[in-house]
Amino acid sequence: MLKMSSENNDLPLNLQEIDKTTGEVVKLDVNSASTVQPVALMRLGLFVPTLKSTSRSKTNRKNVTDATEELVQLSIARSEGYNDVKITGSRLDMDTDFKVWLGIIRSMSEYGVKKDTLELSFVEFVKMCGFDSRRSNKKMRDRISNSLFKLASVTLKFQSETKGWTTHLVQSAFYDINADIVEIKAEPKLFELYHMDRRVLLRLKAIDALQRKESAQALYTYIESLPQDPAPISMKRMRDRLNLTSNVYTQNHTVRKAMEQLRDIGYLDYTEFKRGRSTYFSVHYRNPKLISSTVKAPRKEETEKAPEQNYDEVIKALKAAGIDPKKLAEALTSMKPED
Repeated sequence: MLKMSSENNDLPLNLQEIDKTTGEVVKLDVNSASTVQPVALMRLGLFVPTLKSTSRSKTNRKNVTDATEELVQLSIARSEGYNDVKITGSRLDMDTDFKVWLGIIRSMSEYGVKKDTLELSFVEFVKMCGFDSRRSNKKMRDRISNSLFKLASVTLKFQSETKGWTTHLVQSAFYDINADIVEIKAEPKLFELYHMDRRVLLRLKAIDALQRKESAQALYTYIESLPQDPAPISMKRMRDRLNLTSNVYTQNHTVRKAMEQLRDIGYLDYTEFKRGRSTYFSVHYRNPKLISSTVKAPRKEETEKAPEQNYDEVIKALKAAGIDPKKLAEALTSMKPED
């Protein structure tokens, strides 16, 4: 068990909340089972599914997210009058980048930060990210190195009519395998996010139960950050959160499949319904601890197969039913997409 650094008194992360019922100050735990994240970051399309099986799935694909609606709630945005907030940089995935980000936050919580710098052994950092430390080989080192590069590339930009303010998720990162050291220079301005009124204690049991199901993982972080008894969520908002690049019909299919996977692990129950031409999801309850649910371990063949839909089988089935797949695709493309 790691001891907290004595410098943790200066920890810039606000990991405390006031219990609204008792008025007591409660510490939010950051460990292998849970993390504390700003609601704003979880609401945005910042950590999203990997773009697989397309020419657009290149690593470090540039991404631009208009975050105005969520981040104008930041006190810096309110006090300085910023009305245009954008996040730019590499596309960050759930499979590696989100885990490395969780590792950074957990490391800061357990080790503390000296002069805005986090320092720990590389092997320990691999553990903090939830990876198997026995696999700290070249492939793992490259994976973490690429992720640190991507995280450092992300920029949050606040603008008003007359001024602007820019910050990063992390300022810089350095590691030395031979010396077994990782140094991450934190971005002090970003800790503004941790001093907002709203943070979410994000339990990681559901993330662990959704291995290789990145769309479901991303929607979990979004839905779990919503207030109690949330208003119905539109299909469009779900699509925006996943920030996919496929056609709307395929994106809607991805959202529905992810919601079914969240229900299958016992995290939530929901109803899908129409309001005019728009589709909505009404979430009836959330169960982040997955209590009283039987989370089945995936069968070996499910673990090994690619998470993408096998469209060859779909095409064969359509042809067997006497349906021309090309004509069907043309008809679907010509349809006005649902919201």
